[in-house]
Amino acid sequence: MEELRIELYRPEYKEDFVRLNSAWIETFFHLESSDRIVLNDPEGTILDKGGQIFFAVTPAGEVVGCCALIHNTWAGCYELAKMAVVPRYQGKGAGRLLGKAVVKYARGKGIPKLFLEGNTRLVASIALYQKLGFKEVPLTYAAYERCDIRMELELVP
Repeated sequence: MEELRIELYRPEYKEDFVRLNSAWIETFFHLESSDRIVLNDPEGTILDKGGQIFFAVTPAGEVVGCCALIHNTWAGCYELAKMAVVPRYQGKGAGRLLGKAVVKYARGKGIPKLFLEGNTRLVASIALYQKLGFKEVPLTYAAYERCDIRMELELVP
């Protein structure tokens, strides 16, 4: 696999964020109103609230993956969310590269804990989150109908 670089959000990547997330969600589920809110305004729903969006970019400049760090005030912590990788890069380390970048960034910001919500049908993604150190915890509320698992990662000793 060619060497990917991780880049932070730039306005020219907005359409890639929408394209990548719409594609995976519509492949397995359906876009929900919560998805549309975030995808229509990543600056206002993620960046302006203290979050960040990461992109996996090829040497040729093609965006092949993304992942967001979202500050969820209702949960009192940050969420790893909206991870998407184009099919030809899945299973080749792009997701792990994105996940590690989010975790490193969060640690650097002094964020004590990350959580994510997912679906156990997506076995590869659950395995990736486990490799990143996330552990399953009880799911008491899900922001999306498709979510049936919650995982957390403690970032401070």
